[in-house]
Amino acid sequence: MTTPVFESLMVTNRGEIARRIIRTANALGIRTIAVCSDVDADLPFVKEASEYVSLGPANPAESYLNVDKLLATAKAVQASAIHPGYGFLAENTDFARRVIESGIVWVGPSPESMEMVADKINARNLMQAAGVPVASGSTEPVGDPDEAVKIANTIGYPVIVKPSGGGGGIGMMVAGSDEDLLAAFATARSRAERFFGDSRILIEQFIQDARHVEVQILGLADGRVIALGERDCSVQRRHQKVAEESPSPGITPGLRARMLDAAVKAGTAVGYRNAGTVECLVDPVRQTFVFLEMNTRLQVEHPVTEAVFSIDLVEEQLRIAAGQDVGFDVVNRQPSGHAIELRIYAEDPKRFLPSPGQISQWTEPSGEGIRVDSGYAAGNTVTTAYDPLLAKLIAWGLNRDEALARARSAVDAFQVAGLKTNLPFFQVLLDDPAFKSGRYSTAIVGELQQRAKAKGETATSKEEYV
Repeated sequence: MTTPVFESLMVTNRGEIARRIIRTANALGIRTIAVCSDVDADLPFVKEASEYVSLGPANPAESYLNVDKLLATAKAVQASAIHPGYGFLAENTDFARRVIESGIVWVGPSPESMEMVADKINARNLMQAAGVPVASGSTEPVGDPDEAVKIANTIGYPVIVKPSGGGGGIGMMVAGSDEDLLAAFATARSRAERFFGDSRILIEQFIQDARHVEVQILGLADGRVIALGERDCSVQRRHQKVAEESPSPGITPGLRARMLDAAVKAGTAVGYRNAGTVECLVDPVRQTFVFLEMNTRLQVEHPVTEAVFSIDLVEEQLRIAAGQDVGFDVVNRQPSGHAIELRIYAEDPKRFLPSPGQISQWTEPSGEGIRVDSGYAAGNTVTTAYDPLLAKLIAWGLNRDEALARARSAVDAFQVAGLKTNLPFFQVLLDDPAFKSGRYSTAIVGELQQRAKAKGETATSKEEYV
């Protein structure tokens, strides 16, 4: 019998990503420990772990974000390693450092690498020094509105105002004039302080009709950094992704090669180990790109890379964390086919507002090329305490047309009752001529919403958009 990579693994997350990690660890013969809040005790990830520990109240500060409680739990269950998933404490350098100091293996990059790119301004400057293209913008935090206006006029409108710390698109605002900028600056700084405790602001040139394309990297145990293709993440609402695909239909082979090379440079510049992502904005007309940010964790959309490369990124994360070689041919591995991921949320499909409640029916699609990573089942309750992501629907095909067709059929077959979901939105997206052609940008969701608003539809299914 093969010796497991680790004797035991504690997963400090919940929902679909906890279930996803536990599935791979179980298959590798690793004893898995789930942690959960009281309201999550009946979710599938808890039942599928070897054992679980309740963290108490639903409030994340008292459960999934409680570092002292998590470390005490890890010690009590004798966890060999901790996998943080994404969100919560996944990119918290203090947590990573304390895990390592306690003698437990951290499944992720070093705290030092995380710190180097956690701040958007610092990351931007580091990438520029490493030869990675960056947008015109401020190289230091912008201190006041007058300075912001001066910088914007030097760069040229439109500009985007970003909190220097934090992520998830929170606080980002686009400004097209001095007046817009003054309002955006005040709002962005307020949100940055409220959500991240850091009011520092970055201003950059805004690329209109851009595509959001990211590169999956792996920092190997031997020090090498490799790139595993790219993912197009341009379908977004409120700067947050809702659909992704690989390869990107909006870039040429030449641009792809340049982006993969830049991503390797980015990872090498910070001594990166384990799985990470280098995010970029692409000008599809000029076929140029600029660095956006670096995510020092496993991404929500990692399954599309797994589908086209036929690998298990969680397994490779565990191997790297254990100091082992990865389980695939690094030199000769090539992508095959096309994959699309749709994030299924418990939310109003028109306004994208959360729709909590109990799930009375849950029927997942199946078939060739179809994969569902779900966090819920019939009878489970979606609460307001956490992000309302229910599942991820992944469709793979020999080419993009086949992947699209499979995704469209799977969306129709995915049946969820008891609360609203965004499945009707995906019916519309997959039928939209711009999306089907592959010629779309980060504006596509807003365009679909405007079209629905103009038609004044009031139905509660696909008719909301068409």
